[in-house]
Amino acid sequence: MKILNIKFFNFRNLENTSINLSSRINVFYGKNAQGKTSILEAIYFNSTGISFRTRKSSEIIKYNENSILSNIEYEDNITRNNIAVRYENILNSKKEFFFNKKKINQTDFYGKVNVIAYIPEDIILINGSPKNRRDFLDIEISQIDRGYLENLKNYNRILKIRNKYLKENLVKNPEYEIYEQEFIKYGARIIYSRIEYIKSLSIMLNLLYRKLFNSEQELSIKYENSSYKLSKLKIEDIEEELKKELIEKKFREMKYKFSLVGPHKDDFKFLLNNYEVKVNASQGEKKSIIFALKLSEIDIVKKNKKENPIIIIDDITSYFDEERRTSILEYLHKKDIQVLISSTDKLKIDSQNFYIKKGGVFVDKS
Repeated sequence: MKILNIKFFNFRNLENTSINLSSRINVFYGKNAQGKTSILEAIYFNSTGISFRTRKSSEIIKYNENSILSNIEYEDNITRNNIAVRYENILNSKKEFFFNKKKINQTDFYGKVNVIAYIPEDIILINGSPKNRRDFLDIEISQIDRGYLENLKNYNRILKIRNKYLKENLVKNPEYEIYEQEFIKYGARIIYSRIEYIKSLSIMLNLLYRKLFNSEQELSIKYENSSYKLSKLKIEDIEEELKKELIEKKFREMKYKFSLVGPHKDDFKFLLNNYEVKVNASQGEKKSIIFALKLSEIDIVKKNKKENPIIIIDDITSYFDEERRTSILEYLHKKDIQVLISSTDKLKIDSQNFYIKKGGVFVDKS
């Protein structure tokens, strides 16, 4: 999969423009606060419908404007296609999605273009809260599994209803039992998908980390939950475990008036030589682990989608020295992966270079 062209209008401080991209390595370089990261953000937003910098789409609209439009032309293993996202920050703010100029819903849009982004803020996947890690899982699994995204939307909808019933002391209402069964059904499906994904991810993560960063260390991911026996991989088994925990914590939930059970409470941790990375690893090790995590997703996407994703790397010069950058980019080059990089300096690599200044994008032909 390769992005051929992106057009964007009213995106942050960027000039409205159209950019033709190389199928291999593209470098956007220039001084700080010129718009380099915003270009990568625009590509990610157009591919996923969300920003990697903010949850509020209104924040990415250019000052004094009230709408945003971005359009990507890309090619996959079969043909060329076009996707677009339009967002209007009006009274009833809404986001619209298009595929080959036909309006579609977000579930059908998500995963058309698979993008894996590595940004400095990704360190929160180790140092941050469990929610940061759950959000990461949800985004990555949803790109390759539309069913997971649908289950997640249904679960979150029912979770809100369940919390409302708990808050208003309506747990004896006959409707509550109906929602409880749906809560268990969708919760078990989400947990099952997460277990399978982490199992595959952990194997690939260890292999890549040893190959690129430290061959003498063992890296793994452990999925954490208070009650599920994770060796059981049948959805029916997970449903039974969920039911048991709901019974055990029924009175606590009634006391605190919100849901204490379910995949919205789960977490995962990184282990390096069986020691928790968050507590024991150095900052350099943490950066390398996160990058290995992102690279591991490539093989998972390739396995499920039968084609490579697109890789976005923000601020590569501040994270890796020249030797490590060369090793990483050679690895991606061998896999025939399109890479989009931002950097304060022009890199000493074979790439299509774009100079960014005051929101303008200038093709470097030197």
